[in-house]
Amino acid sequence: MNAPVPTRLLLHKASRLLEVGYADGSCYQLPCEYLRVYSPSAEVRGHGGGEPMLVGGKRNVNIAAVEPVGRYAVRLRFDDGHDTGLYSWDILRELGENQQAWWARYLERLAEHGMSRESDVTKLSALPKKYTPQG
Repeated sequence: MNAPVPTRLLLHKASRLLEVGYADGSCYQLPCEYLRVYSPSAEVRGHGGGEPMLVGGKRNVNIAAVEPVGRYAVRLRFDDGHDTGLYSWDILRELGENQQAWWARYLERLAEHGMSRESDVTKLSALPKKYTPQG
């Protein structure tokens, strides 16, 4: 993928949004929580692909700093201490283009695991019931 380079990266700290704009007029308002839970870091994405690790309790996370990395990416330093993911231009574009579907999937996965946006703790009632053989 060779996504275009953003012409505008603007952090709106009060509303917890990173605005990513392009020369073609497209613009994405990416919530900090969304960027955090879909971080491209190995900690979240792992090394094998598939769905990212489920991270709950990030409703109020914010970005403390946006740092350029060469001419191809930015490092987002979150106020929860997470700062290991490099957000390449390709990744930012992909996050913007898939925001609606990926956010819906994230909320679905939280519910499936008894987790919430407020807490990363899994509710015991959401865990599978222990199997007991009959007979």
